[in-house]
Amino acid sequence: MGQEEPTALYIHIPFCRRKCHYCDFAVFVAQGEDLVERYLDALERELALTLGQRRPRLATVYVGGGTPTLLSARQLERLLTILHRHADLSGCLEFTMEANPETVDNAKLRVLAAGGVTRLSFGVQAFQDHLLAAIGRTHTAADAVRAVRLARQAGFHNLSIDLMLGLPGQTLADVRASLEAAFALDLPHLSAYSLKVEEQTVFYRQWVRGELHLPPEEEEAAMYLTVLEETAKRGLQQYEVSNFARPGYASLHNQVYWRNEPYYGVGVGAHGYVGGVRYANVGTLHRYLKAVAERGLPRAETHVVTPREAMEETMFLGLRLTEGVSHARFRRRHGVAMEAVFGPVIAELVGKGLLERDARGVRLTRDGLLLGNEVFARFLLDGGNGGNAND
Repeated sequence: MGQEEPTALYIHIPFCRRKCHYCDFAVFVAQGEDLVERYLDALERELALTLGQRRPRLATVYVGGGTPTLLSARQLERLLTILHRHADLSGCLEFTMEANPETVDNAKLRVLAAGGVTRLSFGVQAFQDHLLAAIGRTHTAADAVRAVRLARQAGFHNLSIDLMLGLPGQTLADVRASLEAAFALDLPHLSAYSLKVEEQTVFYRQWVRGELHLPPEEEEAAMYLTVLEETAKRGLQQYEVSNFARPGYASLHNQVYWRNEPYYGVGVGAHGYVGGVRYANVGTLHRYLKAVAERGLPRAETHVVTPREAMEETMFLGLRLTEGVSHARFRRRHGVAMEAVFGPVIAELVGKGLLERDARGVRLTRDGLLLGNEVFARFLLDGGNGGNAND
C-alpha cells in the first residue's frame, strides 16, 4: 500500500549532566558550549536535508534526549528557530519537550512557550531521593515538584511525568508513595515504565557481577497492577501499556509510533520511518558530526520494510494501545483482512486469555497487559500463517 508523507518529527538532543545507570540511549555528558553549538549546526543541516525545501506541515513534534533542557535559554531559542525555519508548525497539534526537573528555570520556560512548545514531559522516575541517587539521577523529589510549579506559572498545562517500576531497592510502598506525590501535582498525564536492564549500562555490568538486586517479578507485577488501579481511581485512563491520561491529553506524537505511522527522526542515534523505509542514524556524537559534515545524512543503516514486516509491526505496536488494532485500520493500511494473515495466532492468544476480539478489532486483556512481550513476540515472523501475505 502507498506510504503517506510524515507529519511527525522527532529531534534528539543527546546531552546530559550524567548518564543514568539504566540508560542505553545515545547520550553524552555535555562538554562545553562549543560542542552544543557544533551539534546544533549539524542538526540544522540534517533537518534541511531530511525535510527538503518544502517546509512540510507538521502535526506533532517531540524533542527528546538526553536532556533537551540542559541547553541554555539561548541555545534552546536557536534550536526552536532552526525548527521553524525548516518546518511549518502553524497547524501543529502537539509540541513536546522532554525535561529533567533540575534543568528548568523561568528563562528557559519562557523561550519554550514563545517557540511553540505546548507539552512538557518531566523525567521524574521516583519521589524517593535514595532511589533517585541509586539510579544515577541528578534531581531530587523537591526539584520535581518545583519544576511542575514553574511550568504551570509559565503557562504550561499539558504536563506529564515519568515514573519507573522495579528499581533496585524499590518497594510497593515506594510506588504507592510516588503515585500519591504525582497525583498531588494534579497532572493530566502519567507514564509508568518497568525497568529493563540493557547492555552497555551501569546496571547491566552490576547484573553480570551479581551486584544488582531487583524486586521479585511478582512484586514488580504488583507495582504495575497498583498503577492501573490508582490511576483509574484518579480519572487517568490507560490508553497504552505504560501511559495514562485524562481525556484529551493522550500523547499524540507517541501514538504515531504505536499506530505504525511514518515519522521523521533527526539527531545522533535517531530513528525515522519515511516512504516505507526505516532508518537509524549513527549513534556516537563524534561520528554523527563527522557524517553530517562529510555526507549530509548521517544514516548508519536503512531497511526497506516488506509488506509482511509492516503487518507484523502494525500488530505488535498497535497492541500496546488499549484500543488495540482495528480490523478497518488494518485492512485500510495493508489491503488484506487481519484474520487472513494472523487468524491462527489471534485464536491461540484469545484461547489463552491474553487477547480479546470483537467486530471492531483485537486488544490485550488484563492478563495480556502483564505478559505483553509474550503476546507481541507471537506476531513476529512465524506469528501467523502468512498464507495471504505478499512478502
